Amino acid sequence: MADLSQARVLMLATDGFENDELFLPRQALLDAGAQVTLASIKTDPIQGEKAGEKADTITPDTTLDEIDTDDFDALVLPGGVGNPDKLRMEERAIEIVSEFMEDDKIVAAICHAPWLLIEADVVDGRQATSWPSIRTDLENAGADVVDEEVVIDGNLITSRKPDDIPAFNRAVIEALEKELVD
Repeated sequence: MADLSQARVLMLATDGFENDELFLPRQALLDAGAQVTLASIKTDPIQGEKAGEKADTITPDTTLDEIDTDDFDALVLPGGVGNPDKLRMEERAIEIVSEFMEDDKIVAAICHAPWLLIEADVVDGRQATSWPSIRTDLENAGADVVDEEVVIDGNLITSRKPDDIPAFNRAVIEALEKELVD
């Protein structure tokens, strides 16, 4: 297991996040020693969902407006339908995605989370995957869309669904290990 004690990871989420897509990557990163910060629109607890039903809640550590992307090495974006749909309407959330991409930092998005990448206009010419229902959106934004459990294109890591979480977590952790060595 890697020692990621120097890694600082930002996660963005709000109500409607897919439960496993937030909690499982977060736990894998914490288990690897990374410092994980969850930011949301407000610091009130946010509601997860699993198969369309309400699931667990979690209290964000901070708000989007308090985030300085220079303080982080990677950005992890959980899916769910409502979560990225709400976040892509938040100007600061889109700025955060853009800043990570401009700085060539790790950006990992799963399921419906690539909607944030589309909104930030950062997928043109990039290879990516997502939940099937937003693949046309990715294509229309200029992405080369493939159907694989995890797709790595430079600093961009994407996955399709909760079943892909083990491969997604491995890809994120390996990218962070490489980043910290370089």
